[in-house]
Amino acid sequence: MSFNTHRGTRGARQPKAGPVFRWFNHLMARRIRRRGGGTFMGFNALVLTTIGAKSGRERTNPVGWFPDKDGGWLIVASAAGAPGNPAWYHNLAAHPDKVRIDVDGREVAVVAEQLHGAERAEAWRRIIEAAPRFAQYQVKTDRELPIIRLVPRRTA
Repeated sequence: MSFNTHRGTRGARQPKAGPVFRWFNHLMARRIRRRGGGTFMGFNALVLTTIGAKSGRERTNPVGWFPDKDGGWLIVASAAGAPGNPAWYHNLAAHPDKVRIDVDGREVAVVAEQLHGAERAEAWRRIIEAAPRFAQYQVKTDRELPIIRLVPRRTA
């Protein structure tokens, strides 16, 4: 499925990705890896490693996840309701087959796909039931918050 969520026209203020933001992300990613999982801002957490859409360099971000009904992981590119998608969304769109996650004490190579239509609606219902905060993020912006499914990559 395509990654096609464009920037909105309104939303919450998105923090600048300066040195403090990068330091905090690095600290949280280290903590998640060291503990073999855990929580981040009240959510189950994983460490998402992508390849930069422009730079081609590895990028790591701690993100909250929700279980998918088929054993995969669902993540939401909410950016806390900002008008723009987080940078990692653009990285996934550019390289959906070059993604890995650290979750439950293991590293897993995954493929990313954005959910659409009825499949997205069902996943969204389960996500806001588990974490009502995401419904508040959606109200802040006029873009539809992308839901991404991460599934283990098949090995050849």
